[in-house]
Amino acid sequence: MLLASGFSAVYPCHVPQNLMRTKPVGTGPFKFVDFKRGESITLTRNPDYFKPGKPYLDGITYKVIDNRSTRLLAFTTGEFDVTYPSDVTVPLMKDMKAQAPKAICELNASGVSSNLIVNREKPPFDNPDIRRAMSLAFDRNEFNTILQEGKAAYGGGMLPRPAGQWGMPEEVVASLPGYSADYAGRLKEAQGIMQKLGYSPAKPIKMKLPTRNLPTYRDPAVILIEQLKKIYIESELEVIDTPQWYAKVARKDYTVGFNLTGVSVDDPDGNLVENYSCKSERNYTQYCNAEVDKLLTAQSRERDVEKRRKLVWDIEKILVDDAARPIIYHGMSGNCWHPYVKGYTAHSNSIYNNTRFEDTWLDK
Repeated sequence: MLLASGFSAVYPCHVPQNLMRTKPVGTGPFKFVDFKRGESITLTRNPDYFKPGKPYLDGITYKVIDNRSTRLLAFTTGEFDVTYPSDVTVPLMKDMKAQAPKAICELNASGVSSNLIVNREKPPFDNPDIRRAMSLAFDRNEFNTILQEGKAAYGGGMLPRPAGQWGMPEEVVASLPGYSADYAGRLKEAQGIMQKLGYSPAKPIKMKLPTRNLPTYRDPAVILIEQLKKIYIESELEVIDTPQWYAKVARKDYTVGFNLTGVSVDDPDGNLVENYSCKSERNYTQYCNAEVDKLLTAQSRERDVEKRRKLVWDIEKILVDDAARPIIYHGMSGNCWHPYVKGYTAHSNSIYNNTRFEDTWLDK
């Protein structure tokens, strides 16, 4: 299942990485034609694709448009056949349906969580009390109402139910630190922790809060900055362009940042092992807990689904207690396509598994 996911592209090991970035080759249904930086990516049908008769399309052109409003307007006027995965936010869905009433639009769990990445080695965030105070101070309902119109789900690292198969029950989530409905009480507790450490409105922590230069990152980061002010953490938003973002995170060149974590397959090995095991390259914060690693190995070996699920919940509870990568919410996102686009299916719990287009054709 993991090998078949959108994250597991198959390509030849003898081709240098720098060449793959500009002239990629592989085993997919389409072949690379050209890449015009800042303009477009063009693909053509692969006549040697291993599935006879597929793909149906002769080719695909991706247009590069920085502004989301411009992209969506171009779709409504018929310039594009399909919106880019996750581009249609919950608040924008109504506008899309109004401007393109014949379009088919679906809202699904994105398989993407909004979260904090915390540099646990950089003072003062090496102090677990400060990390706990941040976890307590999240007003998740405010994020959800503004950005998701109440449709987001709350949980740990795994995709929450009902879209997810491994998420903790709602009553378990509600019992975790920082997840109770009593936001006023949690905020008061968080402020008390910070005051004992010597912080106050007159003596705040001042820092830069970096995030990736995309609307889906910037918008919640602004809300986060306002919420952190309530516990005497004053942040200046630092917007990082995509080519530099992951390199910056990998260097741990930050104190606290806002990040989105997407998962291609709803499976603990494809999520928890990738993001939280000690030696994983995708463990951006380099969080390392020997107990968590032991449980990760145990759940991966467990064949009984219910036993495995309980092991996963045990891991989730530890990650929340440790504020390993505090999760704010798991979002919903939308896709739209015109009625003449046939054979296209929006994936129900991941934004990464619906772009092969091998079964898609145009009936026009």
